[in-house]
Amino acid sequence: MSKSAEIKVENLTVAYGDFVLMKDVNFTINKGDIFIIMGASGSGKSTLLRVLTGLKEPTKGVVYIGDVDFWKSDKNVQNKIMRKNGILYQSGALFSSMTLAENVAMPLQQYTNYSDDEIGEIVSLKLALVGLAGFEDFYPSEISGGMKKRAGLARALALDPKIVYFDEPSAGLDPVSAKLLDDLIIEINKSLGTTIVVVTHELASIFAIGTNSIFLDNETRTITAKGNPKELLSSPPNNTVLRFLTRGIKGNEEAAK
Repeated sequence: MSKSAEIKVENLTVAYGDFVLMKDVNFTINKGDIFIIMGASGSGKSTLLRVLTGLKEPTKGVVYIGDVDFWKSDKNVQNKIMRKNGILYQSGALFSSMTLAENVAMPLQQYTNYSDDEIGEIVSLKLALVGLAGFEDFYPSEISGGMKKRAGLARALALDPKIVYFDEPSAGLDPVSAKLLDDLIIEINKSLGTTIVVVTHELASIFAIGTNSIFLDNETRTITAKGNPKELLSSPPNNTVLRFLTRGIKGNEEAAK
């Protein structure tokens, strides 16, 4: 796959009133990346994700989605772009009163003209893609946390998005379920060519799936490292990044090999 920009962020500043959360943020997410947004708690990772997904307007700066200046576009253009994106939230954000099939069908019913039979076929395909074939009629309360995340991912994939965003996908999962979700993210990226953007602080996931990354620094309120996480570990640009990627535990370098 040729590398070209899926998202480009230039001179971004995000503030809440007088409090500047991040400033002078510049980075590019290429098509086909599994792009990690990492940093300590409070560095603005999830807020940056909200900016990228159209949920929070930045104080200043430019966000290009493809060749479109997203925040300078009118609402119709913004909505059209957002429908080409999928989002998996920490909880999975499934509707508890709806079956898995009904949850996955919802965006198809809202945004397409497919018949009920066509929607049913797509729903079964998406659930099978995430390893949930045969669970169409189950309710969220009847499945495990890891399965809820996968069902949420099936819904995020319903409209064949170009980009899928993940907010702390491993949160609340045991190590085995987290590893299965990481493997699924890699498979979707490889088989569908989907660009993946992940907010996470989990080292195992960062090293297992990340092809590119940025590090948001709490003190400087900007990006202090960019690149493949394994390369950042082998050649850390500063001690803050080194501490984050090793968590001060000797031998953690082995996780990146």
